[in-house]
Amino acid sequence: MRATDVLVIGGSAAGMVVALTGKANWHDKEFTLVKKQKDVMVPCGIPYVFGTLESSDKNIMPVDSMMVKNNIATIVDEVLEINTREKIASLASGEKIKFHKLVLATGSNPIKPQWLKGSHLENVFVIPKDKIYLDEMISQLGKMKNIAVVGGGFIGVEFSDELVKRGYNATLIEKEPNILPQAFDVEISDKISELLNSRGINVITGIGIKKVVGVDKVQAVELEDDRVLNMDAVVLAIGYRPDTSLAEKAGIYIDEDKFIAVDEYMRTHTQDVFAVGDCAQKRDFITRKRVPTMLASTACAEARIAGMNLFNLHVVKTFSGTIAIYSTAIGDTGFGTAGITESRAAQEGISTVSGIFEGVNRHPASLPGTHKQIVKLIAAKYSGVIIGGEVLGGSEAGELTNVIGLAIQNRMSVNSLLIMQIGTHPYLTASPAAYPLIKAAESISIKLNNKF
Repeated sequence: MRATDVLVIGGSAAGMVVALTGKANWHDKEFTLVKKQKDVMVPCGIPYVFGTLESSDKNIMPVDSMMVKNNIATIVDEVLEINTREKIASLASGEKIKFHKLVLATGSNPIKPQWLKGSHLENVFVIPKDKIYLDEMISQLGKMKNIAVVGGGFIGVEFSDELVKRGYNATLIEKEPNILPQAFDVEISDKISELLNSRGINVITGIGIKKVVGVDKVQAVELEDDRVLNMDAVVLAIGYRPDTSLAEKAGIYIDEDKFIAVDEYMRTHTQDVFAVGDCAQKRDFITRKRVPTMLASTACAEARIAGMNLFNLHVVKTFSGTIAIYSTAIGDTGFGTAGITESRAAQEGISTVSGIFEGVNRHPASLPGTHKQIVKLIAAKYSGVIIGGEVLGGSEAGELTNVIGLAIQNRMSVNSLLIMQIGTHPYLTASPAAYPLIKAAESISIKLNNKF
């Protein structure tokens, strides 16, 4: 029987980072990582293998090389059973591993809803983090022409754009009134819809899919308004469920939403067992409610916390909730969001004041490559603390979104942004006299001072 100090189950972002962080902090301990497949996909790069990257081979995480470099053992196998009392994991190959500490990073699986009639038909696909499945999917799409993407979240948006790049006719279907409804308020979402339409994507909002039509394989989709659209394939991008069956079978406590319950050190209810990534329970940083946020960036933050706290609690190093920081790009337009939207705040009973500033990302605006830039900030009305933000601009949108996320995490107020010191350059940033974060904060400050 093999023995290890720390057994990590799962080889994607969370598993890789917890092993690397753990080994860096506890270098005298032996770490072993078990993953189901040899090649592990970069999660956020998956939509791009259908267009920009042209092949899944260009979207592989360097897990093996990183593990070898850091003296971490790697096994390609599947854990079928965990005995938490005896601390033994049983693998599909028949091998057993004795461990001292266990980290579950088993991820999530795409949803294929049972209620959707026709979801069993050939050419109805989901988007898993599975290279073998995705390679087969690319092959099957082949010379098809009309593809429906169901779900207007980030993956659905990115996937639709990649299909258009490859020459497919893509129709994006979102049941909510606007795309990216959990991430953006309507004034930003509408601009993203316009951008997608301009790139040849047929965006349908406010109407869901009723069923997939066909005998053996996809022929059409029927919408809730009874419209029938001829299609060759359907891609379901309507979300993911945590993969917690292994934990549940082992008697590890699972919450009502089927996530593994964890504390701020990423410890489960079972002694010496941690959980990180998509399979682990999440709480919203602002509302403190449980949320189904599944992000590689959140997973990596959780993994670093778990890795540091495996054998001794680093008391100040805890995970205090997900801020849900997302960003992406369509063409040369980037957009991102952090925290909660105005509409979500209203649902949660949080009074807010928002500020929007529209400008450009260079100074002067006549410089080549200048792009329109919009920043929206959302503050709690009675404290002035920043609780959300949305960005639309050029390639800088991702990092501006990260700055907003840092402001939220550190509970910065509008006044803190008003007096923040910045470095600017004509080719790299907006003007110091019209820096978007400061100007949006200024708009909020004026409203607050006028008792808005």
